[in-house]
Amino acid sequence: MTTNSGLHCWKCGAALGDISLPFSRSIECKSCRGSLHVCKMCVFYDTKVAKACREPIADLVGDKTRANFCGYFQPNPKLAALQAAPTVGTRSAAEALFGSAAKTDTEASAARQKLDDLFK
Repeated sequence: MTTNSGLHCWKCGAALGDISLPFSRSIECKSCRGSLHVCKMCVFYDTKVAKACREPIADLVGDKTRANFCGYFQPNPKLAALQAAPTVGTRSAAEALFGSAAKTDTEASAARQKLDDLFK
């Protein structure tokens, strides 16, 4: 068994340096509890090819985010956490463009109150 200092969780981006290789089917991220033996964590995962897998003889896996028994699984050390950091930037950009959700909720409540007052 070897350690994997360069691996990160596909779901939350947490470092997986304390988890030994090879991954068992049931291994989970200690941070988000997401399964790690999943297609999205594999070096062969590629949405541009058939079955979203560059391994030509691998069986079809329907849900790429659930643990599976694929014998060709190899964790991808170059995997960037897509869900962790960009979410903050995306939310900030959306709030800058449209205003914050709290402001929208307040405005919606005020509009609803005016409507209720009108039809009472």
